[in-house]
Amino acid sequence: MLRSQVFYVAIEIIESFQRLCAKIDAGHDNWRHELSILENAGTPADAASTISPSANPEMDLLLRAEHSDPFHFLGPHPANLPGKPALAIRTLQPHATQVVVLWGKPAEEYPATRIHADGLYEAIVPLTNMPAGISSRKSPGASSDALDIAPTAYRLRITYPDGKSWDTYDPYAFPPLLTDLDLYLLGEGTHYQNYEKLGAHVREVAGVCGVHFGVWAPNAKRVSVVGNFNSWDGRVNPMRSRASTGVWEIFIPGLSKGDLYKFEIRSRFNDVLTLKADPYGFAGELRPKSSSVVVDIEGYAWQDSEWLDRRLRFDWQHAPISIYEVHFGSWRRADGGRWLTYSEMGDELIPYVKQMGYTHIELMPMMEHPFDASWGYQTIGYFAVTSRYGSPKDFMAFVDRCHQAGIGVLLDWTPGHFPRDAHGLSFFDGTHLYEHADPRRGAHPDWGTLIFNYGRNEVQNFLLSNALFWLDKYHIDGLRVDAVASMLYLDYSRRQGEWLPNQFGGRENLEAIAFLKRLNEVVHTRQPGTLMIAEESTSWPSVSRPTYAGGLGFDLKWNMGWMNDTLRYFALDPIHRKFHHGELTFSMLYAFNENFILPLSHDEVVHGKRSLIAKMPGDDMHKFANLRLLYGYFYAHPGKKLLFMGSEIAQWSEWWENTSLDWHLLQYAPHQGIQRLLKDLNHLYAKEPALHDLEFEWQGFEWLEVHDADASVLAFLRRGRRAEDFLAVVCNFTPVAREDYRLGVPEPGFYREILNTDSAYYSGSDAGNTGGVRAEPIPWSGRPHSIKIKLPPLSVLYFKPQRD
Repeated sequence: MLRSQVFYVAIEIIESFQRLCAKIDAGHDNWRHELSILENAGTPADAASTISPSANPEMDLLLRAEHSDPFHFLGPHPANLPGKPALAIRTLQPHATQVVVLWGKPAEEYPATRIHADGLYEAIVPLTNMPAGISSRKSPGASSDALDIAPTAYRLRITYPDGKSWDTYDPYAFPPLLTDLDLYLLGEGTHYQNYEKLGAHVREVAGVCGVHFGVWAPNAKRVSVVGNFNSWDGRVNPMRSRASTGVWEIFIPGLSKGDLYKFEIRSRFNDVLTLKADPYGFAGELRPKSSSVVVDIEGYAWQDSEWLDRRLRFDWQHAPISIYEVHFGSWRRADGGRWLTYSEMGDELIPYVKQMGYTHIELMPMMEHPFDASWGYQTIGYFAVTSRYGSPKDFMAFVDRCHQAGIGVLLDWTPGHFPRDAHGLSFFDGTHLYEHADPRRGAHPDWGTLIFNYGRNEVQNFLLSNALFWLDKYHIDGLRVDAVASMLYLDYSRRQGEWLPNQFGGRENLEAIAFLKRLNEVVHTRQPGTLMIAEESTSWPSVSRPTYAGGLGFDLKWNMGWMNDTLRYFALDPIHRKFHHGELTFSMLYAFNENFILPLSHDEVVHGKRSLIAKMPGDDMHKFANLRLLYGYFYAHPGKKLLFMGSEIAQWSEWWENTSLDWHLLQYAPHQGIQRLLKDLNHLYAKEPALHDLEFEWQGFEWLEVHDADASVLAFLRRGRRAEDFLAVVCNFTPVAREDYRLGVPEPGFYREILNTDSAYYSGSDAGNTGGVRAEPIPWSGRPHSIKIKLPPLSVLYFKPQRD
């Protein structure tokens, strides 16, 4: 409490000192200026003042759009005339031909005098006494000479050259809306819902509807809101500076949903002028346009309360999680190549995912981005859902429908870097505000992007609140954090001499590490039940372990090692696979060090890497058999599952964001077979506890055959938490059928063959063990019993003990 009080007192002292300095610098004698205006009252409204701006430096700053405290000059101010109490109301309207002040109700008209040819108007309202709505009490953050004027005490009637008039309330009559507590938390970096304060918000203030704008630009000399409502003129709506916090705000009455806007920022350094989209904007124009759009994201009637209640109790560690990774714009296209809308995707994607048995959809970034080929990973509008497919509430409805269908929604999120586009975060207020100034820390060499300055409280707050925003406002069930490895290492993808070590001389990015830990702590505290997933490609320890145990605090980590080893192995001609047997068995040395997701993601089917089916060796028949083998092994291996769209239909071509998936391939039996297999694997994975109960624990896995490299055969048990829940999995990685292959098993009885990837139903050769096999009392590989089975070529078999 004491610290807060000291902070507020400090802010008041700083504001008072700044106002004093402004008056000294300006050198103006306020009462003399106001007296001259009163003496000239009644002159034509369009008559220019004979007073030179140089006689009033404060006016000169305003007209040059350099005034850092426009509320000190514009709006209502006491005239302070001896014996003549009056109110001076000033407004800057460069595009107007006439301004009239409408005072009180019923309105009295006071024509304003144009005191400068550039459109500065002033009206003198004589006050014989203190009328209702005016008091001597000063509003928080108001200028020292300002009275507490009710914002609705008067209106402005503005006439334009075409003769049309517009009545509006004066933005400079409204008090600041951000509280001292808001400013304190923003500076401290702990305002976790700052998206409800900064940005553009449709609000009603003193009974007046309008839009409140807020932005952080600490190195700005002046910040203005520009848009289609003020001819994009930075002189019209300069914002209020909230002292040393670096925050600027203004309430502009009369604005509403659909208005376009940006922030025009004049820097204190080298007088740089920038025009920026709103970092906290909830919507943006479709590229190549780049303005932010005023929208109201409140008021959507969610129908997913049952889902959210279940999510709080969801034991995800012991539950099946099978993720279908989707790029929204290319899963399917409408006739003519048009994108499907959020509503249309809900009609088509949700039933498909449900039918296929996936538990979650993972969406590649849905934030606004200017470059289609970045797939959303070069984000500009961190708080704006992309307008490509509809409105924010349309996207809410899509997520809502997923939840009502029992499907979770995960979202890719990019706190590791951002693009250099001129209207984005880069060089935001004429300084390196969000990024490091030194390119050895602030520039990403691989992607040509910029890296966040994680050591700055306000930047951390921006990212933390953004993560919470998607979980809060859009009910997203988890975030997959992109490019974590690039955040952890200062020398990531850099040669010697191209990076700066930390204060201890190491390569670890200590600020980013602290940020990631704090991110996961805050998310798990404020949004319990949601998942935090790391795409981390190195051997950094304890990524998915709690921060109190020394970990980064993520729930899950992508197993990039398994993916690389497995795809490299499957690309080999089967005749050579026996020499690379260890590439498959190696993953079990570290399989339980983290909570792993096994990813077969979009990154593996683009940029010349070829699609999964095209990676497989041999002719078409062998390619399909290898792909079925891959999928059978994929679902049997410990770890949650992720598969990129199109891989479930064995798409031949690489994925391309500009076209739909090749759904026409499903007219061919081999492609139908792959899709059927994925559907059955998903349902089997969800049905059998042995496949999902203990995916992160050694007790869930036992080798049955690990040494048969010559035959390229692997066999293992998957176990559930109950002793009776286990499956035997046998993989044959060669095109040679193995007759009478003997395998040790833990129990006697009948072992039913519940899955055979070589089944004719999946367009295989239909070799296998019809029904199953009975165990014999023949010890084998340290097991008291064994089964003799037929191993089809390039296949995976799942056996389940039959219980009487």
